[in-house]
Amino acid sequence: MEQLCRLADCRRPVVLRAGVAVCAGQSGSRRSQGRSSRGVLPVVAGYLGTGSGQCLRACERRLGGHAVGLDPLGHRHRSGLRCDVDRAYQPAFRRCRMRNIYALTALSMALLLSACGGEADSTQARGPDPKLPDPQRGLLPSMKIAEPTAWGDQKPAVPEGFSITAIASDLNIPRQSIVLPNGDIIVAEGRGGSAAKLKPKDVIASVIKAQGNTKVKSGNRLTLLRDADGDGKYELKTVFAENLNAPYGLAFANGKLYVANQDALVSFDYQEGQTKASGEPTKVTDLPAAINHHWTKSLTVSPDGRFLYVGIGSNSNVTERGMEVEIDRAMVWQIDAATGAHKPYATGLRNPTALAIQPGTGQLWTVVNERDELGPDLVPDYLTSVKEGAFYGWPYSYWGQNVDTRAQPQNPAKVAAAIKPDYSLGSHVAALGVSFSIPAMGDKFADGVFVGEHGSWNRDNPVGYKVIFVPFSNGRPAGEPVDFATGFRGADGKTRGRPVGVTVDPKGALIIADDL
Repeated sequence: MEQLCRLADCRRPVVLRAGVAVCAGQSGSRRSQGRSSRGVLPVVAGYLGTGSGQCLRACERRLGGHAVGLDPLGHRHRSGLRCDVDRAYQPAFRRCRMRNIYALTALSMALLLSACGGEADSTQARGPDPKLPDPQRGLLPSMKIAEPTAWGDQKPAVPEGFSITAIASDLNIPRQSIVLPNGDIIVAEGRGGSAAKLKPKDVIASVIKAQGNTKVKSGNRLTLLRDADGDGKYELKTVFAENLNAPYGLAFANGKLYVANQDALVSFDYQEGQTKASGEPTKVTDLPAAINHHWTKSLTVSPDGRFLYVGIGSNSNVTERGMEVEIDRAMVWQIDAATGAHKPYATGLRNPTALAIQPGTGQLWTVVNERDELGPDLVPDYLTSVKEGAFYGWPYSYWGQNVDTRAQPQNPAKVAAAIKPDYSLGSHVAALGVSFSIPAMGDKFADGVFVGEHGSWNRDNPVGYKVIFVPFSNGRPAGEPVDFATGFRGADGKTRGRPVGVTVDPKGALIIADDL
């Protein structure tokens, strides 16, 4: 408990979970709001879901040196949120008004709040056909990071009928999560990257960015969360595997848990119910790791388990280090799960930070962080289907055939081949998570994707800092995005959290990682 108490005194990243509950007839409980005597901002793991009577409580259970119970009410530390939805056609369900520090009372769906505490930035072009402004170049890009602060009495906001609750704490920079077949949650914790700064402006940008990031040391581990009795309270939090190298992407198939470290794709043999890895991981294949300007390696698996897909970011903003260091980068790899053999599946994707398979179709989708320093409203980060053999523009062009003159030498043939992404999310929102919804999330959120937006660092008017829902129709994005979880950046302009990975579980729960 000494380590737990020490970690509780530090600023920690956050994981949140959203889902559907099925425990009809169970009444909700009321918890007092905890405050930190030191005012630190926690890292949390949370649960957003549709259901009733699902309230988080501290657990005193301890299962050995690597296992501790949750204590989300007594300390302000890394934890998680849970959001439950009650639906009109489930009259036996009773609305749970969570009152603890990470809980959140449902707000009106018609009056969804912006994470920026006000109206959305009207200059941000979002949707399938954004109108793009002319590029703006300067000595330095606009840079602004919202000041990190404690949650205090404030809470994230979700649509009417949902509530949000912390489900785990003391996580060391949670990034992505996955739900195992038995309902256990695995959270990847880590931070990587070692790229040297090329120019004075890079040093300045690094200092600015650091002001909006956690000071917590990388966990380099996987943490397992378990709700043993299905009541929405995660009684067990234990280290499943440690001594990893900046783990990020997660996938499960073929009786194995796959983990994308910053330098290699590895796997753990898995038996349902185990709480700790039974041995060292097995390497599937090495991944590009030199320089690591973009270090995150996103991951998903084909529906039949035959292929793994890894998203690998570029080694620069736009080829400042030369094209020779971009070999095997800015692309999605397709990897044979049995042999480790790999090939480029799609290219020209500057930084594909999250991958997901569309239910029913098996189509691969990704969210991509686009290039910087062309102005506050260029270039849009985007959501797109990933077509085998397709080229998406980086570094020669953006959003189809919009030429980026900074990429030298120019390549007109590549520009002509570049295809447009499916859906603009807006420039610099820094999308880091994507997960397809399921009908259990309710009619409004039954068909579409949730996207975690980490938030901008290079706009005078910050954007992102929230989780949005992009509705689909006939298998494609359709309509305006809807704010789903907001308030990570408040009306006071201060940042209380930064969403990363989002994961929908089979019950309709949405797990949200917040790494601030």
